Amino acid sequence: MAETQADELDLGRLADWGAANIAGFRGPLTATRFAGGQSNPTYRLTSPSGDYVLRRKPPGVLLPSAHQVDRDYRVMKALQGTAVPVPPIHALCRDDGVIGSMFFVMGYVPGRVFMDARMPGVTPDHRAAVYDSMNATIAALHSVDPEAVGLGDFGRPGAYMARQIARWSKQYRASETDPIPAMDALIDWLGAYTPPEDRVAIVHGDYRLDNLLLHPTEPRGVALLDWELATLGDPIADFAYHVMIWRITPELFRGLAGNDLAALGIPDEASYVAAYCRRTGRSSLPDWDYYIVYGMFRIAAILQGIAKRALDGTAAAADATDLGRRARPLADQAWAIARAARR
Repeated sequence: MAETQADELDLGRLADWGAANIAGFRGPLTATRFAGGQSNPTYRLTSPSGDYVLRRKPPGVLLPSAHQVDRDYRVMKALQGTAVPVPPIHALCRDDGVIGSMFFVMGYVPGRVFMDARMPGVTPDHRAAVYDSMNATIAALHSVDPEAVGLGDFGRPGAYMARQIARWSKQYRASETDPIPAMDALIDWLGAYTPPEDRVAIVHGDYRLDNLLLHPTEPRGVALLDWELATLGDPIADFAYHVMIWRITPELFRGLAGNDLAALGIPDEASYVAAYCRRTGRSSLPDWDYYIVYGMFRIAAILQGIAKRALDGTAAAADATDLGRRARPLADQAWAIARAARR
């Protein structure tokens, strides 16, 4: 991941804070900012005592519920010592006076990030092992007892799917430009029936291959990152959100559909779902297509938000207009799956 110089941090004040709050820390510090789409700015800190990662709230006035890096910190700290790979967590700072906003520091974990689910440049055996590791990681997360790790109050009890559908429907309505009939139909269809929640688990909220840092050379995940959407909720929805890539083409949105998965070494959807069921003690995943449709609807709502920002001239991504155009075909595909499910 590319890094740029970070001149916006007060490194002297930050080093003093580190010496007082991080065991074994020694200054002085240098810092670079990781490039990418993180909503919470993230930096690599280098010092004589080693390398660290700092993740902060953006400075300035923010919505009260946005950019809660303390939740990011809390869930990763709670998962230390479990089967879920997370970086070592050092300390949280709520004092805006240190660098201008709340932040936390964790250990730096070297590794690789693949944005393309087809993982170009590696062998089929390597891909197969990575996908198995990705499956094992989310199964391990959903098998953690929230109460046992101090996260019993990490989310609102019950009605997770109803709240999610209402949230993303509202976001879509706020960013509508040209009408998308399939989105209107999906809002009605998803809202008419929400599956009963048979289990409540810690959910990542944005689980996908590019949020799982892979070992520099070995085909396994070493750190699951970007926990800002984590909460307590329906684990099937969390799992389906990344499995929907099996239904989507690479051209539409980072998908796998249309590829020769056997040649790539990537399991088919049924095999991948079966592996998760074995690991979590399930015989099947009820209402599976409902959850796939929900995940695609959510991505379409996000893409529509990008489309609106592109139209308003406030989009950060250079390819925002192209990304925004994908909301309609993705919604159309989701609605086709919903109609076939005949709910």
